[in-house]
Amino acid sequence: MTTPPPQQPPGPYGPPPHQQPYQPQYQAPYQQQPHPQQYPYPYPGQPPYPPPPRKSRTGLVVGIVAASLAGLGILAFAVSRIAGAGALAGGSGFPEAEYRLTVPQTLLDGEYELVEDLSQSEGAEALDGAYDPKIRNPEPAVGQYTAESRKGVSALVFSGMYGQFKDPATAREKMLSGAADAKGATLAVPAREITPVGSGITVSCQVLTMTQEGTRSTLPMCAWADENTGASVGFVSPETVQQDPKAVDLAKVAETTLKVRTETRQPIH
Repeated sequence: MTTPPPQQPPGPYGPPPHQQPYQPQYQAPYQQQPHPQQYPYPYPGQPPYPPPPRKSRTGLVVGIVAASLAGLGILAFAVSRIAGAGALAGGSGFPEAEYRLTVPQTLLDGEYELVEDLSQSEGAEALDGAYDPKIRNPEPAVGQYTAESRKGVSALVFSGMYGQFKDPATAREKMLSGAADAKGATLAVPAREITPVGSGITVSCQVLTMTQEGTRSTLPMCAWADENTGASVGFVSPETVQQDPKAVDLAKVAETTLKVRTETRQPIH
């Protein structure tokens, strides 16, 4: 009978080649993450590389609300549908058409940049077939803007029209009430009139809450109307989007709205 050869003792550098080397029993904590790159431990004891940073939850909420805001209260006048177009163009006592609204590339001294001019899409659609006997020759002016800062992304939606308005105060009220009645919106702070110091111009301001994808967001907005122009301005920012609606400084929002008015309202040459 042949005697089997004696087993070799392990060498100083590990077991012989025909034996399986020891496998450490551990798992890299980031190997199961759905990132394109994996972050395993190179060897036991070395900490993993950090995973890619996640997007800010607040930033996502601002983006969702801004997208929804573009369709909220656009030209939201409570207009009447009257047989025939004569009610829109007829009558007397209309003011002269001296000012129009523009959609500039930037707003608020360049802080906000235009993302999309919606005047000839959503704006024109809102005016199609709708009219008010107290408004003559209406033209839409609608723009969506964003701004970036260290605090995150902010959005502004400017939505209005220009023409000849017999009753600016009523037009201003209807713009805000139309926004409050929009789908997904709830009136949290009722509209009140504010006249910023030194301006002599009265605006109406309110606070809405919107629920999008299960998240409730705070949305302050103000509206102005004069004999030729009228618009609502809605704001979404990291500071206000999750703020208590009653804590919003509407006086400050009113001042900002009048700055938007100054930059968008231009004389007709």
